[in-house]
Amino acid sequence: MKRSLTKSTLAFARVACQMAQESPGAYSSPKSPRLYTQHQLFAILALRIFLKLDYRGVIQTLAEWSDLRKLLRLRKNHLPDHSALVKAQKRLLKKTTLSICSGQPRISPARQA
Repeated sequence: MKRSLTKSTLAFARVACQMAQESPGAYSSPKSPRLYTQHQLFAILALRIFLKLDYRGVIQTLAEWSDLRKLLRLRKNHLPDHSALVKAQKRLLKKTTLSICSGQPRISPARQA
């Protein structure tokens, strides 16, 4: 199988959004503030790694890049704070580590049917 690598940030962001949508649960808990979905935060964190930026740097990039905000369904005046990204990364990493350690594949509800 041949893999294609991209240098396009927008193409990478599209793939990150698609991958994030495969995981169940848009929010981390029923009582979450619902400002950003887990899917949006995952895509932002993936972009942070792709662009080799720190947390504040990726937020600044989102503030300046309207096409990227549009793709992630974010508004310029309503971007997550860097501390929200740090907390989301810890939470998402914990969930991923637990699912890998349990040996059970993560199956989205749409695929179970």
